[in-house]
Amino acid sequence: MAEVQSINSSVANASGTNGRRDAQSADAGGQEFLVFTLGAEEYGIDILKVQEIRGYDNVTRIANAPEFIKGVINLRGIIVPIVDMRIKFRLGRVDYDHQTVVIILNVAHRVVGMVVDGVSDVLTLATDQIMPAPEFGATLTTEYLTGLGTVDGRMLILMDIEKLMTSREMALIETIGG
Repeated sequence: MAEVQSINSSVANASGTNGRRDAQSADAGGQEFLVFTLGAEEYGIDILKVQEIRGYDNVTRIANAPEFIKGVINLRGIIVPIVDMRIKFRLGRVDYDHQTVVIILNVAHRVVGMVVDGVSDVLTLATDQIMPAPEFGATLTTEYLTGLGTVDGRMLILMDIEKLMTSREMALIETIGG
């Protein structure tokens, strides 16, 4: 959990910009991403959408909710819907363990949590390190991808988390979150 605390500190520092990138990142044309894992893949989301990172706690199930919505938690008086990204992306089920975390997001003026296998770090990617998302035609939708990032020989799948969390299929989150 020390790693989560360190990353939470990075999140707090980034969020302290009140939605503005720091001058150094902006001058370099960079963007900061929180990197998380689902299975063997690494994903990145805009750090400014992240409120905090927590260990996984049991949730209160909601009847008739889609399988990927695990339930809700009470986070300091706010009811937060929790989405399991493994199930959402059809990556199979996994037992939650000490590395399983919930990333608490602020998207479209709502608080939502997403369960991921783990978080690794916060990275700044320059624009030349980000390639456009490939087009797969009708077989695979890429509408929630902003691109593919490369750093130190690793490829990161960069997601537009706001677009994903506000999509029509996720509309139930708004109903659950009140």
